[in-house]
Amino acid sequence: MPIIHSAYKAPYFLFSEHLETIIPALFRKNEPIKYQRERIDTPDQDFLDLDWSFKGSDTLIILSHGLEGNSKTQYILGMVFLLNSLGYDTLSWNYRGCSGEINKLHRFYHSGETGDLDFVIEHATRKKNYSKVVLIGFSIGGNITLKYLGEQGTNINPKVICSVNFSVPCHLASGAKKLAGWGSYVYMKRFLNSLEKKVTEKSKIMPEVISAKGFDKIRNFLEFDEMYTAPIHGFKNAFEYWEECSSLYYLKDIRIPTLLVNACNDPFLTPQCFPIKEAEENPQLFLEMPEQGGHVGFIEKKISGIYWSEKRAVEFISDYL
Repeated sequence: MPIIHSAYKAPYFLFSEHLETIIPALFRKNEPIKYQRERIDTPDQDFLDLDWSFKGSDTLIILSHGLEGNSKTQYILGMVFLLNSLGYDTLSWNYRGCSGEINKLHRFYHSGETGDLDFVIEHATRKKNYSKVVLIGFSIGGNITLKYLGEQGTNINPKVICSVNFSVPCHLASGAKKLAGWGSYVYMKRFLNSLEKKVTEKSKIMPEVISAKGFDKIRNFLEFDEMYTAPIHGFKNAFEYWEECSSLYYLKDIRIPTLLVNACNDPFLTPQCFPIKEAEENPQLFLEMPEQGGHVGFIEKKISGIYWSEKRAVEFISDYL
């Protein structure tokens, strides 16, 4: 599918990719969402917390958050608010350990964990007989979603009709390397602080299988994934984990209309995260690359209120509902 031209432009007061990324995350104020929480047991005796917002629709939109986010992250709340105002039911699911309570097992979530997403979709479609389901992913939630769609291919649940994804690190290895640089120190530090709290909490609950010893020496995702993600989730090392879980390699097999929006100035992304060739060769993959937007930013006029990304998502999915 030809590359989509993007008309998005950031407000004048956001004059760098870092401001476009940080200001919404720290200062955006959203209308409160009255979630209804449901806890479901996973096949491996763990649990997932799902946050529903019902409007009586026969269409469900499932939202997947980014690294160390949750259902109350600002970009999730903003998207839910607009979708609810248009009458759609939404389901914002929290990855293992992200709902405010540590999960039962020593394993975490990771950037390529599609089994939980599949389980959530199957549960949601059994719970209520929705006629259509839409998937929206942000950052690693987008990577999980795109990988899932590629894995499913023509076997995708027929109720899943389209997908929209923003700020996706499609190539994990190069993204990890970029975030290890000095220019990304603030982002890396924030991620590691959050992850350290979870590892420390788990180590107190299950010291026989996980330890926080040495975490203070971790400085980047290579070191974290080598120490925790890879061995815990059955990968030989961080590089195998990154290669097997990068959605870039699954895009060719996507068989439902899918929009990927990655800003050219996204401070988290590398050239490998802009899959132009894959989009040109797959008629179901639509790639939009606005010059601005930062990482999950896309403010339109002011810090609070509806963002361009939310209106863009609605515009895309409306063609298939």
